[in-house]
Amino acid sequence: MRKTFVRFFTIADYEEEEAWLREQHRAGWRLVRTIIPCFYIFEKCAPEDVIYRLDYKNGAQDGEYMQMLRDFGWEYFHCCMGWLYFRKPASEMKNEGEDSLFSDDASKLEMIRHIIRTRMLPILIIFLTCTLPNCVRAMNGASGSSSLGLFALFFAPLILCLWIFLHCGIKLQRLSRKYGGR
Repeated sequence: MRKTFVRFFTIADYEEEEAWLREQHRAGWRLVRTIIPCFYIFEKCAPEDVIYRLDYKNGAQDGEYMQMLRDFGWEYFHCCMGWLYFRKPASEMKNEGEDSLFSDDASKLEMIRHIIRTRMLPILIIFLTCTLPNCVRAMNGASGSSSLGLFALFFAPLILCLWIFLHCGIKLQRLSRKYGGR
């Protein structure tokens, strides 16, 4: 039996996504895959405490990296938009720190920096080069009804881009501080 959930997480909400996936597995739903932007496909399973971890590699992972995680008992089962999905039964955690893919805070901080370089900067560039200029252009010529429609067409993406950029930027900055960054 399969079930689809609709849930939206931004690139900065990966810790919340991990917790939510763990919750679903405890309730008897194992994640099979995701479909962007916000669809989660689960299959029925025996309820179990399984820890989910996400790592953002954006294609930078190699066989050695994947083998190392397998050696530590992590099951790789899905990739979506650069995010690698891993899981491991909580019962297999013998020592403190085994519930993390990362060996130290510096590794977590490097992942956050990688997210900023490969996701946040492109969003900022799109915003500054496409969305904002078109919105300003539409606003300057907003005298007729067609110009107002054009302005409304560009205003919604402008607000969405601003919200995503601010939400992710603030959250990634907090995570960066949490793991020892500035």
